[in-house]
Amino acid sequence: MQEQELQALLSQLSPEEKIGQLVQLPASFQEEGNATGPAMQMGLTQEDLALAGSYLGLIGAKKLRKLQETYMARHPHHIPLLFMADIINGYRTVFPIPLAQSCMFDPALVEACASIAAKETAASGVHVTFSPMADLSRDARWGRVMEGGGEDPFVSGQTAAAMVRGYQGKDIRDKGKIGACLKHFAGYGAPEGGRDYNNAELSERTLREDYLPAYRAAVDAGCALVMPSFNTLDRVPSAANAWLLKDILRKEMGFSGMVISDWSAVAELIPHGIARDEKEAAYLALRAGVDMDMSSPVYIKNLKALVEAGKIPLQWIDEAVLRVLTLKNKLGLFENPFKDLDENEESALHLCEAHRQAARKCAEKSFVLLKNEGSLLPLAEPGETAWIGPYVDTQMLNGAWSIFADDGDTLSLRSALALHEKTKNAPTAVGCAIADPDSPVQGFMSAVSLSGVDEAQALREAAALAQKAKNVVLALGEHRECSGEAASRGTLTLPKCQLKLLDSIAEVNPNIIVLLFTGRPLDIRAVQEKAKAILLCWLPGTEGASAAVRTVLGEASPSGRLSMAFPYCVGQLPLHYNHLRTGRPYSGDYKAGRFGSKYQDIPNDPLYPFGFGLTYTEFAYGPVTLSQSSIKKGGGLTASVTVTNVGKRPGEETVQLYLRDECGSVARPVRTLKAFEQVTLKPGESRRVSFRIDESMLRFYDIHMAYTSEPGDFTVFIGPDSRTEKGARFTLKEE
Repeated sequence: MQEQELQALLSQLSPEEKIGQLVQLPASFQEEGNATGPAMQMGLTQEDLALAGSYLGLIGAKKLRKLQETYMARHPHHIPLLFMADIINGYRTVFPIPLAQSCMFDPALVEACASIAAKETAASGVHVTFSPMADLSRDARWGRVMEGGGEDPFVSGQTAAAMVRGYQGKDIRDKGKIGACLKHFAGYGAPEGGRDYNNAELSERTLREDYLPAYRAAVDAGCALVMPSFNTLDRVPSAANAWLLKDILRKEMGFSGMVISDWSAVAELIPHGIARDEKEAAYLALRAGVDMDMSSPVYIKNLKALVEAGKIPLQWIDEAVLRVLTLKNKLGLFENPFKDLDENEESALHLCEAHRQAARKCAEKSFVLLKNEGSLLPLAEPGETAWIGPYVDTQMLNGAWSIFADDGDTLSLRSALALHEKTKNAPTAVGCAIADPDSPVQGFMSAVSLSGVDEAQALREAAALAQKAKNVVLALGEHRECSGEAASRGTLTLPKCQLKLLDSIAEVNPNIIVLLFTGRPLDIRAVQEKAKAILLCWLPGTEGASAAVRTVLGEASPSGRLSMAFPYCVGQLPLHYNHLRTGRPYSGDYKAGRFGSKYQDIPNDPLYPFGFGLTYTEFAYGPVTLSQSSIKKGGGLTASVTVTNVGKRPGEETVQLYLRDECGSVARPVRTLKAFEQVTLKPGESRRVSFRIDESMLRFYDIHMAYTSEPGDFTVFIGPDSRTEKGARFTLKEE
């Protein structure tokens, strides 16, 4: 349709039809086009369902074709439905969780994974995914860190933008492409106490400097939708925050697409305490710029009365409806309401070999080698190794948000070992359960069973096996339901039963290699103390077990870098490398002195910092050199370093560039990541890596809240992680 045709259609719609376009209902409300119990309990009629413009969580080509046909036949103007779903890290072929993908430091590969997810999703009839999540995450207590890009604005933005490009391609109308919904705008990743849905207390400068850039990157990449966050910011819930949704998102960032609330967030303005009733909630959300109300009856039951009472101008509704219709038009639904859904392609694409290989490649590159004492990895003699632990025999490797995946399609480590020639006869034992029997693990989509393991017997079998082996690969980690939405935790250590297993194995065999499966950074001091090698596998998806076996055997080499630090303990949280300097800096020794910014009983530094990751070889960095010692406004320079593989194996190194503003009108971070580049080098090979530093990279929000750069000295650091001290200094001159 052309713009004038959309306007003409809008003018023909009744008030009820218009309001219906602004409503998204959950899958439980529809069964072949008929109202079900949940819909009736909410007070919705058959007519309400017949006019609702979108459904959430329905998937499957056959089912959605029939539903679309039924809906359009009943709709007075035959407007097609929009189908949306949570496709977070893959649909049927599951990739590593987004946090793990951000550890690849490889936007092109992130984009490729999102493109595959879009193909599988589109064939099953879904038009929009609620991804990417660009919430900056600095507190591992918050369970949703698994969905984002970690603690750094630059990496988070690069990851989110890559996902948008992968889902949408050059045109979301194209075959195999779906709309991307950026979430959660804004500041959702900074809840007080790390507790989900909680208030975010951020100054405007911190919001703009640290939290908004990743959202902006996704908007600049062309995301079709934006979802406001659940939290309050400056004590205003985002679903009612016109400053956020209109002034910042639309005016400043230039977003012209559709805004959809999160699940029941409009109705939740009432318990937030800023709306007295549903009518006021509807008024506040529409006024703020929320176009579509997800999974609540607030819009559909109240907007018409508000218009008739003169409390809402019809123009507000028309503007919102036009954005909904525009999205449907961009997807090509008016010409082809079934878009890409195809039962044959659905069958051919889902979990096809090419997609599985891509999932394995992504998993291998997302792994982060945290420790490798004595170069124990890769294993030289895999036949003398016992594989032990609760993650040896589980298929729950997909992450809490992989709600459409079938665990039966995911290989366990035991199955992956059996398929590999070198490990097909490897001895295995479970050793203990994934979680303690009394653990407060609550299922996200279904109940969780924590029984089924005789702990005493399992422990004896594991210890006996470990005693006979030369090496032990110990597969440990959090239960996947311990991360994700509504999975905030105050304790981040491994379960007691796993720590007991670790102790028992360490008593009989010192050569322990831990494979760590988790959806968030953990306090792993006990693992660090007893294991000689630690390979962080995250929740790696469909082919994660195969990737882990190949990596342990050296057929794949780990190259991931932490996009979020692993804390020394939970008392340090929130934690991020690019913190501000203080008037009494930390000396580096928490036991020395009293009057520094430090703890008395623990170090300030994390156990493993942002950007950290080992490889199976070693790299040496030469001195940092600059093409010139000063620049002017609008100018730039080139910073270079020579990187050499001084080890015995080929490897990939992620070269990272950080900048520090030595003095500003407001306190500036100790350093901030501005660029990175990956190089693959053979043993003995060197390469000169160069970065362009433009004056625009020096800008920040100054004392007057102007986004600008200030004359003065800057230090460039280039190295393997955020702790590097190899650097050089240049000056930004006065104009």
